[in-house]
Amino acid sequence: MKLITFKKNTSICAGILTDKGIVDLTGDFQSVKHIIAGGSETIKKIRPIIDECTKFIDPSAVKLLAPVPDPPKVLALAGNYSEHITEVGLTLGLSDSPRTTTVPRPFLMPPTVVIGHDEEIPWPVYSENIDYEIELAVVIGKKAKCVTPEQAPNVIAGYTIANDVSARSVTFAKGRKKRPWDEFYDWLNGKWADGFLPMGPFLLTADEVENVQNLQMTLKVNGEIRQNANTSKMIFSVYQIVSFLSYLMTLQPGDIIATGTPEGVAMASGNFLKSGDKIECTIEKLGTLTNTLGAEPENYYEPLV
Repeated sequence: MKLITFKKNTSICAGILTDKGIVDLTGDFQSVKHIIAGGSETIKKIRPIIDECTKFIDPSAVKLLAPVPDPPKVLALAGNYSEHITEVGLTLGLSDSPRTTTVPRPFLMPPTVVIGHDEEIPWPVYSENIDYEIELAVVIGKKAKCVTPEQAPNVIAGYTIANDVSARSVTFAKGRKKRPWDEFYDWLNGKWADGFLPMGPFLLTADEVENVQNLQMTLKVNGEIRQNANTSKMIFSVYQIVSFLSYLMTLQPGDIIATGTPEGVAMASGNFLKSGDKIECTIEKLGTLTNTLGAEPENYYEPLV
């Protein structure tokens, strides 16, 4: 089942994307977050609505938003593909068997990073170098605390595509006195800009993903393939990630977890995004997420100048 959030006139609606068009669920359900929090019982209630629907909405007549436009938390993983780590000239302490000798490296992002399919990515005023990162995103469906990897599938509502856009430089480094951890914080700040996590176009329920660790991923910039990999290359699997995070904090329905990016990012080649570039992220079964980068700022933020 493909769950979507869309804007119809001034209303924000929940729906199901089908081959015939969109089934509007607004009269029955408040939001996609409301649907997934209801679990399998809610899904059972939706199926008859789809079967009995006679009036479908043309997807081109509405604006698709992120499937969960207001997540309680947004989490992401740094360095979850070995090839990506090495391509940017880092090792990060990886051993020959990282799954058994290291743990995931999660970080938080504000909900304001979330935008939807076909939305423009704003170019932040504090970075001249903008990068792309295709990622499989997990959507949590149940409250989860201290679950094992074996229990993790029971708390996952489904999956969508995320583009973990990254600012690879910060203009506020100019004139700054060097301090320990500056590099880390500059990297982290580069993840927080408004609109830096496009997601969509839909949330595919977990029951329709037979093997989440075997999905092909492709990212194109203006039609050119930049990233081409498979989720089988993750250092930590989806279920291991969900389990690990649930020991650090309580996961809630609607929480988003971006699971890391494979090799092929612009940081490795120096071929950063330009204003107007079209970025297409495709993951097997999950469709294609398309966005463009907005205009470069006329003036950059340099607080110490």
